[in-house]
Amino acid sequence: MTAKTAEMLRVDQAGEYGATRIYAGQLAVMGNRAPHSAEIAAMAEQEADHRKRFDALLAKRGVRPTALQPVWSVAGFALGATTALIGPKAAMACTAAIETEIDLHYTEQLEQLGDQDPELAEMIREFRDDEREHRDAALAAGAEQAPAYPVLFTAIRLGCKAAIALSKRI
Repeated sequence: MTAKTAEMLRVDQAGEYGATRIYAGQLAVMGNRAPHSAEIAAMAEQEADHRKRFDALLAKRGVRPTALQPVWSVAGFALGATTALIGPKAAMACTAAIETEIDLHYTEQLEQLGDQDPELAEMIREFRDDEREHRDAALAAGAEQAPAYPVLFTAIRLGCKAAIALSKRI
């Protein structure tokens, strides 16, 4: 396994972990009574499965997770809770922004991997397709109608990019 592959595993596991925390924050605020709560709960379950599978691959390959996991736990929960407090459409805007960035991230990783690591490439491809479905569901649920959507969308994407860059190495 190359150092680049270990980096990919570390950052991808961190991202899936962060996603579970974002959805946990949203559900803590919205519960099951807000619009789209059932969709958010379903996405959260899928992200938890992604994380579980990346956790297993990290262990199998002897790759350490990011040391920033405690930070992502708090930051993810806070982002989820904050967007849910703004409203259900802001929660969906959060999903749309993150999944837009993750789609680009996973696509870039697939290009870098080529045919070097079929097991990892297949997981990334599967998860990317799931993330695209999450983004599309969020948009269909009115993400773009959230208050200050362009600002919220851009800020969350920038935060996601920063988290990716930091988790690769730390």
